[in-house]
Amino acid sequence: MTDLDVPGHSDPYLREHLHWEIMSYETPKPLIGIHRYVFLLFKQKTRKSVSPPTSRDRFNTRNFSQQHGLGLPVAVVYFNAQRENATHRR
Repeated sequence: MTDLDVPGHSDPYLREHLHWEIMSYETPKPLIGIHRYVFLLFKQKTRKSVSPPTSRDRFNTRNFSQQHGLGLPVAVVYFNAQRENATHRR
């Protein structure tokens, strides 16, 4: 799961940020604006054939897939999330 809009949708110069993979899950917490979160599912050729990246920041799904011979994703789904201001909480 990656966030394509770090730090914000209008200027995502830090994209992508890795939230979940072999690494532990990190909850979405956008600081500003709407963020697109993408789940990508790849089929591994063998068990444990993928090693975790060294950093969550500036993760690149395409490079990661190529480095580990994963090919194209077999499934993709995304959602949008936005931080609510304190005055708009329910």
